[in-house]
Amino acid sequence: AYDFPLAEANLAYTPSKFINLNLGYGKNFIGDGYRSILLSDGASPYPYFKLNTTFWKIKYTNLYTWLKDVRPEVTEDRTYATKFAASHYLSLNITNRWNIGLFESVIWTNNNNRGFDMSFVNPIIFYRTVEFTSSARSGNALLGLTTKVKWNHQINFYGQFLLDEFVLSKIRNRPTSWVNKFGLQAGIKYIDAFGVKNLDVQVETNRVRPFTYSRDSITNYTHYNQPLAHPLGANFQEFIGIIRYQPFPKWYVYAQAIYFNQGLDSANKNFGGNIFKDYRTRSGDDGFEVAGGRKATGLNGLLQVSYEWKENLFFDVSMLYRNYKIQNVASQSNTTMVTAGIRINMFK
Repeated sequence: AYDFPLAEANLAYTPSKFINLNLGYGKNFIGDGYRSILLSDGASPYPYFKLNTTFWKIKYTNLYTWLKDVRPEVTEDRTYATKFAASHYLSLNITNRWNIGLFESVIWTNNNNRGFDMSFVNPIIFYRTVEFTSSARSGNALLGLTTKVKWNHQINFYGQFLLDEFVLSKIRNRPTSWVNKFGLQAGIKYIDAFGVKNLDVQVETNRVRPFTYSRDSITNYTHYNQPLAHPLGANFQEFIGIIRYQPFPKWYVYAQAIYFNQGLDSANKNFGGNIFKDYRTRSGDDGFEVAGGRKATGLNGLLQVSYEWKENLFFDVSMLYRNYKIQNVASQSNTTMVTAGIRINMFK
């Protein structure tokens, strides 16, 4: 049997028009896409404190979180392992049509009774520098870049770049080295696509190299057995297509297709897809391609039709199809679900 308690809460306070404080137990998301390779909302809720500062063309976010690792191998005396994360995100509107963002995050554990390391509380300093000077294996630091371009009133381009580790010489001479740990996202949103009113189209791709987000057995970029960024972890390529359409007043259609291929571990070799594994368990230093290892492919399709009977009262009917197949495995997983329900939008 499984017990899945879920609670979310948030207390917000705005002492001035420039500052907003949030103390909560929930999730956070950074980016403009369906996915985020920086920080996503797929993992379980967690305690956090968030400080948003907005002025001129800048929005600056400081996020401090308390995380748990619940795997049996890191549990002592029936107590889950504790780790902490601190993140910065600086968003700047370069022009009215172009926005860029800088992201950094570091995860560290409670080793040696460190608790919440105050070295990482500084709201401005670079975490990579702090992580390096604190100790040889202080934590797991990540850097990121986001961008969004409003091409015209209908088309927006967006993207993300995540950097976990990077050695320029190996990028040039050894592109399959395990050290080249980074991820990419690219997407486009098309409003009133092809001249059809109320037809919105979104296309997105995500690509993350092996061993990204992983480090030792605890300071991986995870919480409660779930990745904090992309739900697939690492070592994958994903393609997403989404259509939103309102053909008539009160009628809404939503269609979504997701296809991915990922490299899984094979023959007791760590190919970098499982970010819970210590990256020191890899079989070598080179030969790691995206989706390398035992290949797994997945296809998710969703079609939902909604009717707004009364204001904020909807009737929904949907069909979901999922297929998952692993190389050299005869059986494959297929799921088809048809659902119907009533939905009340009480708040946004």
